[in-house]
Amino acid sequence: MSDLPSGVPAIKAVAMPADTNSTGDIFGGWLLSQMDLAGGVLAYERAEGRIATVAIEAMTFKAPVFVGDLVSFYANIVKTGTTSLTIDIEAWAMRGRTGETVRVTEGRFIYVALTEERKPRPLPPAA
Repeated sequence: MSDLPSGVPAIKAVAMPADTNSTGDIFGGWLLSQMDLAGGVLAYERAEGRIATVAIEAMTFKAPVFVGDLVSFYANIVKTGTTSLTIDIEAWAMRGRTGETVRVTEGRFIYVALTEERKPRPLPPAA
């Protein structure tokens, strides 16, 4: 078993047959969307309201995800600006057949806090 990141995953999801690409592995776009959801959960909590994804600075696919894997998405804020948050996200898969846990993907996402009119707004002070 690999060393997992510290903390609790922002979200968990089971990779399903409908999420596969033409070779039968889980489609990279499914992983990317789940990572964006995980980062969005943390960004929403820190911003105390509406946020939007404005950039993905990096994505690295390290290992495939297979149907039946339980994928946990860990998110950590690495930088805050006046209106923005930079969040590192790692995806870890627990293999459904063996129970082995491996890091499968990592990325850096940038979110911006928004008003109800969808205009950038300052982040609230850190708690």
